[in-house]
Amino acid sequence: MSLAILDSPPASGSLRDSATRRGPTAVLSSLAPALAAAAALAAHLLLPNHQSPLPTKPYPVLLSGFLAASLGLFLLRGIHPIFRGWLSEKGPLLGAGILLLAAWDLVTLKFAVMALPYFPGPDMVLTGMIEDRAILAESAYRSLLLLLTGYFAGVAAGLVSGVLIGWSRTVRYWGMPLMKLVGPIPATAYVPLAMALFSNAFVSGSALIAMAVWFPMTMLTSSGIANVPNSYLDVARTLGASRRYLVFRVAIPAAMPSVFLGLFMGLGASFLTLIVAETVGVRSGLGWYLKWQQGYVEYAKVYAALLIMAAFFSSLMSLLFAVRDRVLAWQKGTIRW
Repeated sequence: MSLAILDSPPASGSLRDSATRRGPTAVLSSLAPALAAAAALAAHLLLPNHQSPLPTKPYPVLLSGFLAASLGLFLLRGIHPIFRGWLSEKGPLLGAGILLLAAWDLVTLKFAVMALPYFPGPDMVLTGMIEDRAILAESAYRSLLLLLTGYFAGVAAGLVSGVLIGWSRTVRYWGMPLMKLVGPIPATAYVPLAMALFSNAFVSGSALIAMAVWFPMTMLTSSGIANVPNSYLDVARTLGASRRYLVFRVAIPAAMPSVFLGLFMGLGASFLTLIVAETVGVRSGLGWYLKWQQGYVEYAKVYAALLIMAAFFSSLMSLLFAVRDRVLAWQKGTIRW
């Protein structure tokens, strides 16, 4: 029985990790966001402004909200172990993020190491975000619509071509040279072609994003299909499986780890292409807003758009991670997540 315990793989949180989360270290980790928010708020209120004499409003309110939320979570950690475990694990990261925000405030507004107009402080950025909240919300919606349209079109095309190339030797013979010729070319190089083929700016932008997603999706899906163990297929054939069953019930499920790699790489490529796609005549979107404000030297609003892009793209990537974790839950005992 003892050998079985020693040989069994550790759970998601090992005994050593759980031990390190107890005692003073766990308390300090849980208090890290509150301590960081208090230090950032004190530095902002006590140090004089050198970059701009304008009074600050949104930034101290944000820090006060972080401080109140952090203290509230710290109090909740004594009520339920879920809060205690989450806060002790994520607390240092949250504290480091708040300290990074404080460093931005120090090198811009407080010490003016980075001068205006190219390096506004966080308060000016938050002010610009609040002033243009309506147009930023509309731009984020338009960018999301363009991104998802192109992404899902590229995923669908990549799945079809990847399965065909990975399964059929004939298709692989003719398809791989085309992939090697067309695939490595950046999707942004096809901007003139997209504008010539599609008169509608939204369609041309979606086509560019789909092209950026299609190549990694095809290559990784075909690799996953081609590397399905022959033993899986032989067992299914012995049990009387049809060709359709072998493709859809054996090969594709076995290739799902590679398919998800293609989804992640395609999503990253779609983010890069989205900004360029919104310059081919689209009159809305975060990329369009960024370029518009840059033309008016409104760098506070440029940084506001960049922050929204970061949150926007990070949320989509986190959502895809959650889907991956749900679909590939059977892998948790075999690979390191």
